[in-house]
Parts: sequence; C-alpha cells; structure tokens
Amino acid sequence: MARKGMMVGDSEHQIQNDMLEVGAPAPDFLLIANDLSSKSLADYAGKVKVISVIPSIDTGVCSDQTRRFNQEAAGLKDTVVLTVSVDLPFALGRFCGSEGIDGTETLSTHRDMRFADDYGVHDTDWRICQRAVFVLDRDNVLRHAEYVPVIGNEVDFDAALAKARQLA
Repeated sequence: MARKGMMVGDSEHQIQNDMLEVGAPAPDFLLIANDLSSKSLADYAGKVKVISVIPSIDTGVCSDQTRRFNQEAAGLKDTVVLTVSVDLPFALGRFCGSEGIDGTETLSTHRDMRFADDYGVHDTDWRICQRAVFVLDRDNVLRHAEYVPVIGNEVDFDAALAKARQLA
C-alpha cells in the first residue's frame, strides 16, 4: 500500500505504508551499523530512543540534522540517538569520522528497506527514506512521531528533544 507523502521539488513521491501512530508499539528492526554488524531494538533496551530518519547523509539538511542531534545527545540522559538512512554503512562511517560524530549512532536500512516500510518512510520513487523523527520510550512505545512532508524541510528538533527529555 502506497500513499502520497513527500514533496521533492514539484513532484509528490509515493511513500510505502501508513504512518505510525503515537501510543503504538514501535516495530522492531534489523539495521546495519557502520561496522557491518546488525542492530535491533533489543540492542538499546532500557533506553529512550530518538530515531532521526534522513534521506541521505550527503545532503545539507540531512547532515545538519545529524550534526544537531549529535550535539544534543550529550544532554540527553539514558537516551540513545540513532540516525537511519538508506546510505551504505561505509558512507555513514566516513561522514561520522570526518565530522566527529560520536553522540549518535548511524544505521542503514539499505539491505532490505524493511525499517523504511515498517516505519512508513519508504519513498518508493527514489528508494530513500522520508525525513522523520521518532521518539520511543524505554518500552519501545512510540511517544513522538513527525513525518516531514517536504524533503528539504527540517524536523521540529525542539519537540522531539522535549519529548525525549520528558521520558528520560
């Protein structure tokens, strides 16, 4: 099931599956870390999770979003910040190394796009993720969800960070 969901220039792109509802259990995932290991929600058990979803680390808005959440991560107690994209782990690792990103973990859904499908962010026109941010509580219940309808717009950092601080 596809829905119209993200503007890219003058085109409206199709997004696979429905948006997640706040209050629902977050879907588990199996994502690729920069060291090529697999990560799931179980790897972050007992923590509040901020999941920052970006189309590609190689764009200005996406790299800025990753830098901002990385800076904010130091002030978030008992919280892990995850940045998810379709970028290969090698590109994510290169970016983190060159930018000194150490407060957020970058993960890739490149292998199978399952995360993108399950979280309702799979842009099937370009095989990228729609920009979004999710905040999960310690029990993996979705407490904040924002889907950004225009590819070049930023997420509401303040709203996501306020929810994460409240849950921690």
